[in-house]
Amino acid sequence: MMRCSLATMLVLFLSAPASADELKPFTSDGCSSFPDGTPSQQDLWLQCCTAHDRAYWKGGTYQQRLDADLELRGCVAQVDEPEIAAVMLVGVRVGGSPVFPTRYRWGYGWTWPRWYRPLSEEELQQVERAERAEQAAP
Repeated sequence: MMRCSLATMLVLFLSAPASADELKPFTSDGCSSFPDGTPSQQDLWLQCCTAHDRAYWKGGTYQQRLDADLELRGCVAQVDEPEIAAVMLVGVRVGGSPVFPTRYRWGYGWTWPRWYRPLSEEELQQVERAERAEQAAP
């Protein structure tokens, strides 16, 4: 009986709806659990993290996540911090998986579990509407 219940729960969990759910408004916590800059320039790479958060908010495929992570590394390296960039890349590759129900996981704008998958046309439209609304806000 217990084995059947566990199997049923697992099937229900893994078969989360494939249809679009409601996209939450974009939020950014900066560089999450990492400093936003150096002690003397406290926001030095914050813009890199905010752009990275936007990609993570949207979610998408595994390749899109890898591209976002590599863009973060490149952005931080461009502010003359290549060692920090390498450390950050390791951190986001390990900690940003969609498997974890965290506030900074891949696809955090959508209901968890989201996993890796391309955004549907409906989901892309939600992203575009949310970004337009954000730009129009005072």
